[in-house]
Amino acid sequence: MNFPGLDKEQQILRLFGKGDPSAMDKLYAEYADYLAGVCSRYIPDEDEMKDVLQEGFIKIFTKISTFEYRGKGSLKAWSARIVINEALISLRKASSSLKMEEIGTEVPDVPEIEEEPDIDGLSEETIINFIKRLPPGYREVFNLYVIEGKTHKEIAKLLGIKPDTSASQFHKAKKMLAKMIKEYRRNKENI
Repeated sequence: MNFPGLDKEQQILRLFGKGDPSAMDKLYAEYADYLAGVCSRYIPDEDEMKDVLQEGFIKIFTKISTFEYRGKGSLKAWSARIVINEALISLRKASSSLKMEEIGTEVPDVPEIEEEPDIDGLSEETIINFIKRLPPGYREVFNLYVIEGKTHKEIAKLLGIKPDTSASQFHKAKKMLAKMIKEYRRNKENI
């Protein structure tokens, strides 16, 4: 059912407002792939990612009445925030005995690489796969900083760590990504 003059988000919200059972299907059809991509940046294991995504959709569906439309894209952004929060909750549960500061010491030392990782010519899928290979703490901070645009202060508050720890995790993640990319390029040259 289309409502003239309304964007897709407004149409979906109107269906929810009317109690139309197709509202959930429409929201799912519109955002499932996007939200799965967002979730997979934090949760690399596909089965776990699907569980977290399902929890995210349950929360979206149960809290949709609290959502306040703020313009085109606001429902998508709100839904992504819920999925990210669910992913972070899942990661915290999985590593409740492991503190963020400890993660950095469990990863092998990465040699100092001062330059930015050279991603020219790499596919989005390849870059995402490198990000998925980062240790959980690095991956969380990297995604929140680079992709979500959070500051280290905001990340610290979200993850219950110090801003300096967030900055350190990000720096180590960047170095590790640069090393993975260099190895990848070196291996491609040798083929």
